Amino acid sequence: MSVIRIKNMVFYGYHGVKSEENSLGARFEVDIEMYSDLNEAITTDKLEYTINYNDVYHLVETTVTARKFYLIEALAGEISQRLLQQYPSLEKVNICVRKPNAPIKGVLDYVEVEIEQARGDQPH
Repeated sequence: MSVIRIKNMVFYGYHGVKSEENSLGARFEVDIEMYSDLNEAITTDKLEYTINYNDVYHLVETTVTARKFYLIEALAGEISQRLLQQYPSLEKVNICVRKPNAPIKGVLDYVEVEIEQARGDQPH
């Protein structure tokens, strides 16, 4: 099993429980790890035998920017489900969504949620 990582993708979205989060929006950061058998890509050196990073980036971008979620847990879950649906060769994904400047009265860098889903674990 091999892993492809895309780190610190940054998007502007309108996710959160508070009304100002839904109207003003904020920055969100996403890391993904995609687990798959990459042996054919290794031996053939052909794009069709791997996961196209550009396509994955745009799938994540669309997921973050096209819809509002109250919880970053739900956002991470949606990204995970869409990746597993789009790419049958994926056996497992790990999604990390960070919310810098979370509206918490206190000092912190960010709030982060990390989920891992294997193909058989997909919620229906």
